[in-house]
Amino acid sequence: MIKHIKVAVIAGLLLVLGACVTTTNEPKSKINVQDALEANVKLGMTYLQKGDRENALRAFSKALETDKKSAEANQGLALVHQLNGEVEAAEKSFQKALKGRADFSMAGVELSYGRFLFEQERYKEAKEHFEMASQDLTFQSRANALYFVGLTSQKIGDEVRALAAFQHALNLNPRLAPAAIELAEYSFAERDYASAKKYLDQFVRSNNRQTPRSLWLGIRIERIFGNKDKEASYALALKNMHPYSKEYLEYKNLIEENQ
Repeated sequence: MIKHIKVAVIAGLLLVLGACVTTTNEPKSKINVQDALEANVKLGMTYLQKGDRENALRAFSKALETDKKSAEANQGLALVHQLNGEVEAAEKSFQKALKGRADFSMAGVELSYGRFLFEQERYKEAKEHFEMASQDLTFQSRANALYFVGLTSQKIGDEVRALAAFQHALNLNPRLAPAAIELAEYSFAERDYASAKKYLDQFVRSNNRQTPRSLWLGIRIERIFGNKDKEASYALALKNMHPYSKEYLEYKNLIEENQ
């Protein structure tokens, strides 16, 4: 996994490398070439995090001048194209990344490409790449890969795999809020209300703020348990924070039906 460092540090490193190249008649060593490649990739990722796509594009392109088969550089270029809405260009760069050389786990490329495919609603293909990413036991974002396995499994109607993937993801990372809310919904649908509440509480502990989905689920859970004060608290939060959400409309319909 590429570690992000400050732009100033990377820029300084690039200047040093550039000076070394221009002040000697000797061939560049493999070490210097690798340093230049890594520095440009890190610089590109830093720009990308800051939303500076133009400079990110330059940095990744510079890295590819050093090594056109670099998986990291091609992945970065693909991410820029994806953000720019350039689907065909992103696809080509992701394909090059998957066939390229990587100094880190290819699971990162698999996960990024899977998310790109998910955006394109190519769910079966996306699931294959998420599964590949999730199989790397050393991958730092393995829990996220499993979460996306769950989402894509839902999209293609494989509820058994979806449930197993969400459970596995939450086991690896108990603070993975998106997996917790999915399991809360599953449990509620199965009328396992105690588990639904447990997972919802886990979601709340892991998430900075409630979502319309979590508040609406909380209302229904507390209603089942007869906790009127907690139900009212969820309802007030839903009304105040998300008055135009479909969940608040569903809540209003529920109240009207019970009057």
